[in-house]
Amino acid sequence: MNELLNWYDGLEIISKVLIRCFVMGFILTLFWFCLFLFGGDIGFKTHSNLFQISRHEYDMMNYYGMAFVKACNFIFFLFPYIAIKLVLKRKRG
Repeated sequence: MNELLNWYDGLEIISKVLIRCFVMGFILTLFWFCLFLFGGDIGFKTHSNLFQISRHEYDMMNYYGMAFVKACNFIFFLFPYIAIKLVLKRKRG
């Protein structure tokens, strides 16, 4: 029984880590969006001088990048957190 409680405690710790990672990923995506929204011209000028890209390509890379980070954030952090919480609720409830 003691080993089972340690296993549940381990799952509880993992769930806390996962939700913190999800929040940090959400903050990163929000920060990226704000930089893109308010500093898009500066970023575009810098990157267009380095890589010869159009404004449309720059916008698309940012939107796809933000969508990729957000999708990874949900898949790797939020969904496992929810799954662990459901397991803990079922076993303790």
